[in-house]
Amino acid sequence: MTPTELLVRPATPHDVPQIAAVQVAARAAAPMPPGIRSPDEVRAYLAEHFGTAESWVAEIAGRIVGYARFTRTWLNDLYVDPAHQGAGVGGALLDLVKARHPGGFSLWVFAQNTPARAFYAARGLVEREHTDGADNEERAPDLRMEWPPGSVGGSS
Repeated sequence: MTPTELLVRPATPHDVPQIAAVQVAARAAAPMPPGIRSPDEVRAYLAEHFGTAESWVAEIAGRIVGYARFTRTWLNDLYVDPAHQGAGVGGALLDLVKARHPGGFSLWVFAQNTPARAFYAARGLVEREHTDGADNEERAPDLRMEWPPGSVGGSS
């Protein structure tokens, strides 16, 4: 992939079905606990919550291959289609979030998702809080990471 092949743009409601498909595929391929929502429920959830957070997509040749959904202080979602992982898509989306929110942000990642933890750590995020997962839907241990280090607290 060359930089000109990747287009990062604001998401539209029309993108929700492709965004949902990316999330479902990425979660299925990652070392994460199984999602608690069916693909149809993921699509409905994302459609219902569209516009409550800033959403951007990464596309190649008109096909969405990744997306990020974030607020001023939280990176809610960053998923990349498994076929495009390791090609700079996630890095481009994370760079966008950093540029849009230079004051910092936090995110939650499952403790068992070591590839995601390594991805974020390699890009300057630091682990700040570990939990037993009692407060997430999957009830799986997770951790809060932060960028830049020392920038934001744990509240949304």
